[in-house]
Amino acid sequence: MQETGMNQADDPTGTTRLTREDGRFVIPAALIAARFGLAASAVPELMRNGQITSKTEMGTEADAGRWRLTLYHADQVLRLTVNAEGVILHQTRFAAPRRGVSPK
Repeated sequence: MQETGMNQADDPTGTTRLTREDGRFVIPAALIAARFGLAASAVPELMRNGQITSKTEMGTEADAGRWRLTLYHADQVLRLTVNAEGVILHQTRFAAPRRGVSPK
């Protein structure tokens, strides 16, 4: 598995902080698109039809106050670690076996 660590200087979108709405983190389409090599305008439809999926995990014990946000597209995974304020502490993208796409 090849992992590519990224920091804010590597982010062409300039996004280092995510906003929250109703307690959920909002990841800008531009950030998702840049990481997966997509057009930002394509991201909402890819999410609606299940081609981009996500998972959120809240840290416990030593990781309390942090969240891991994981997005899946084709055979790629984008993982963001953020704090309670939405500051992106770490981000990485790596190849992984393709996950099943749920029918819509």
